[in-house]
Amino acid sequence: MDHLQSMRVFVRVSDLGSFARAASAMDISNAVATRHVADLESRLGTRLLNRTTRSLSLTESGQVYLERARQILDELEDVEQMVVARNHEPVGTLRIVAPVVFGLHNLAPVLQTYAERYPKVVPDVTLVDRQVDLVEEGFDVGIVIARQMRSASIVTRRLTTGCMTVCATPAYLEKHGTPTRPEHLLEHPCLSLPSEYWGDERVFTGPEGEVRVRPTNVIVANNTEMLRQFSLLGMGIAILPSYLIGRDSTRGRLVRLLRDYRLPQVEINIAYPSRRHLPAKVRTFIDHLVEHFSQTPNSLLGEQWIKDGIGNPAHDSAHMLAPEAFDGAEPLSSLLDNEISPPTSQSKSSPARTRSTVLSTL
Repeated sequence: MDHLQSMRVFVRVSDLGSFARAASAMDISNAVATRHVADLESRLGTRLLNRTTRSLSLTESGQVYLERARQILDELEDVEQMVVARNHEPVGTLRIVAPVVFGLHNLAPVLQTYAERYPKVVPDVTLVDRQVDLVEEGFDVGIVIARQMRSASIVTRRLTTGCMTVCATPAYLEKHGTPTRPEHLLEHPCLSLPSEYWGDERVFTGPEGEVRVRPTNVIVANNTEMLRQFSLLGMGIAILPSYLIGRDSTRGRLVRLLRDYRLPQVEINIAYPSRRHLPAKVRTFIDHLVEHFSQTPNSLLGEQWIKDGIGNPAHDSAHMLAPEAFDGAEPLSSLLDNEISPPTSQSKSSPARTRSTVLSTL
């Protein structure tokens, strides 16, 4: 008999605890189901099931075989689904959700090349800074911050790693002095995210090891682009994602501080509701995202711009990724001149639910 089919029947009988129920679920006769398991036992030379007139139970060998058989069948199904998905043309609406600032500064180039490759897929992008339930809200793919994932039922795949950067304008530093150690931040007004995002303390790693400081906040905002605008106005020192200030650094509008110290890196993941039966549009978009970010020279999202451009705005840009690929933001004066309305504020996150995914302000 078909060996794989016998394995499938055995797994179904074990799950349902009955030959009759398994036969009905698989649309075969009770006798055929019985023969499949008997053939499997004969092939293995051992009993897998203890049978009585009223119940079935797994033998010790049956328990071991069940675990391995289930794994093999799942992997086989995954391979088959992958082949089927790749042989079907991606079509339809692809619902994507991502944090506001990360989406504004990173998704446009990816979506442009994806749309060129798969013109029959229509990306539907939602940018929010709140808890999102991918399943209940009908999203196909989410971009999330690893440390804020709260669900074991959501599948994740690493996309890239971001780093946080301490920065201020040259005019601010000329007027108030330049901090050279994390403790010096206590002497400066700081522009920060709310404490529920990263806590009140900032943990630096430097030559002397770990240093913890609790900066004095003069402005708190739940959006890093807003904090960037405040920092460009010289209102204080900000801690911002490096990709967000890449152009500002190369043009000398913001100066990176505390070069000998690093803040914890932030792992950015792709999240989706299930790894099985993925539609072609979802699988191809996930692969496209991974490919895009893996080919980006500055794998730390703007860190290379800062290293190459800090203090040298005229640095040869031939060795850097074009700033437009990640940073299209302009200073506040430009936004006002162009009469661009500010984004509406996001409501505070509600308590986490079972399948909820938290999207960071990054």
